[in-house]
Amino acid sequence: MAKLQAVLLSGGSGTRLWPLSREAYPKQFLPLAGDATMLQDTWQRVAAIADSAPIVVAGEEHRFLVAEQLRQIGAPVPAILLEPIGRNTAPAIAAAALQAMASGEDPLMLVLPSDHVVRDPEAFRAAVRAASPAAEAGALVTFGIVPSAPETGFGYIQAGVGEGVRKVLRFVEKPDAATAQGYLDAGDFFWNSGMFLLRASRYLEELQRFRPEIAEAVRKAFDAAARDGDFIRLDKVAFAQCPSDSIDYAVMENTDAAMVLPVDFGWSDVGSWSSLWGVSAQDASGNACRGEVIAVDSRNSYAWSQRMVALVGVDDIVVVETADAVLVARKDRVQQVKDVVAQLKAQQRSQAVLHREVHRPWGSYDSVDVGSCFQVKRIKVKPGARLSLQSHRHRAEHWVVVSGTARVTRNDEVFDLCANQSAYIPIGATHRLENPGHEVLELIEVQSGDYLGEDDIVRYEDQYGRA
Repeated sequence: MAKLQAVLLSGGSGTRLWPLSREAYPKQFLPLAGDATMLQDTWQRVAAIADSAPIVVAGEEHRFLVAEQLRQIGAPVPAILLEPIGRNTAPAIAAAALQAMASGEDPLMLVLPSDHVVRDPEAFRAAVRAASPAAEAGALVTFGIVPSAPETGFGYIQAGVGEGVRKVLRFVEKPDAATAQGYLDAGDFFWNSGMFLLRASRYLEELQRFRPEIAEAVRKAFDAAARDGDFIRLDKVAFAQCPSDSIDYAVMENTDAAMVLPVDFGWSDVGSWSSLWGVSAQDASGNACRGEVIAVDSRNSYAWSQRMVALVGVDDIVVVETADAVLVARKDRVQQVKDVVAQLKAQQRSQAVLHREVHRPWGSYDSVDVGSCFQVKRIKVKPGARLSLQSHRHRAEHWVVVSGTARVTRNDEVFDLCANQSAYIPIGATHRLENPGHEVLELIEVQSGDYLGEDDIVRYEDQYGRA
């Protein structure tokens, strides 16, 4: 059997679930239906049958989240392909195929969006094994979900007669309710899952055949990519010339090698908060809650909170409370969050594009408070990590250690601080923060000065290659 290479698509082109932001925090990085994030669940689902570390396709802004979340679950070090700009799934999978073949092999690629829920992982793995012979023989296999309802939010695949893997007759767009009911009654239509099993070279052949401009642009971007440790940065100029298209439109709807395996393993693409309610554990009143939630005389509602939230006398609503924003919506209207996002963008509000907690290769920081000439941050530094050696022209910083050990460089001094100890970094002082310990370092940073922007950094030394 050919080597199986898992490809996790985490580029951020799908639906977001964070209350308002559409760019900053895709759902795959959130623990939605369990303790693990959806990205972590995706790898754990396939790890037992994968023959090597995964290839992950992600956006530049999410690279540290991807690396850290896979490290947390002990995944083998992945190859992380970074898209400088979103170009949909056809180019993303082409880049992954080139990476999969870079060592001279030609594996089967199991292409998985990293933001789906699968309730029966063993049935999922059995389906991959069942589809493998057809993919080894040159078919481009997709997985069609046996429909449980006349769903209008999914595309459909019509399959030919037979058992097991069978010919794809056609792909159809999201239908209206009557058409969806007709598909359900017909019995030969399946939900389009967006998951694929195909040999790397076969996909590139078919992409070259039907969309040569995509294949050639991706190859140029890959050949000119900058390698930075585990990160492979596709060349921005070349990738920007690549047309944007999905694998369905670019290849699957055109090739005569498309085949489908009907499956039923408890799949959901969790495209909205209301669909997350559907895959979550519910109490006797039909409420699904995560965080500190008290529900009184309320039914069939979903609540996600980082602080205490109380539901009183409400039915069929979604409440999501975070440090960034609060979303309250009827369950059947929650998709209209896109209209809120449009207004936020028109008003140039940061909530449309930024998440308050910012991830860096060394850890993260959370902007707790900001005012005229001051800003307060909560900083977390991973064990063994260190920030760049730097200085600021416009601000001073006060560091108070909350937990862990901080090693501080301040001009010519190097000293350690423990919990409840502090240090002052004057304007212009060359400084660095390190965590020499085995636990996460947490501290409070108070910045003061006439300019507090993140671009007020002069870096003298940085292990992460930042200017």
